[in-house]
Amino acid sequence: MDGGCYCRAVRYRMEGDPICINGCHCRDCQTLTGAAFAVNAMIEKDRVTLTEGEPVTDEFGTKCGHCGVLLWATHPMFGDKILFLRAGTLDESDRLAPDSHFFVRSKHPWIALPEGVPAFETLPGEGESLFTPAQQARVAAAMRA
Repeated sequence: MDGGCYCRAVRYRMEGDPICINGCHCRDCQTLTGAAFAVNAMIEKDRVTLTEGEPVTDEFGTKCGHCGVLLWATHPMFGDKILFLRAGTLDESDRLAPDSHFFVRSKHPWIALPEGVPAFETLPGEGESLFTPAQQARVAAAMRA
């Protein structure tokens, strides 16, 4: 699936399905996206290929140097091995519904979460499973690479 920034100066390709897709309702994601929450597609860095342009990277993530759209970021838990693509930058973002929601303690009250989708007050805690065994295997393989 292809994606890119608003001005189309930077384009990328995501190979295969993401490990998981989360809706993050933390205040940082709300501010960075200018939206009620961010939709992040978690995927191995080696499954994302830059196809056009030269993005810039700063402490907030990787973005277009022209229009400023944030394309992806990393997380300290996973280093630079796994990317959190901003799903809204994908050309077919409507195909990626969150399979979990984080930081619902700061969720806007007018957002109704779908039944059956795991929701966490912050991040999943001790003993709370975020990944299926197949997803965990992908994360472990990426971390070893």
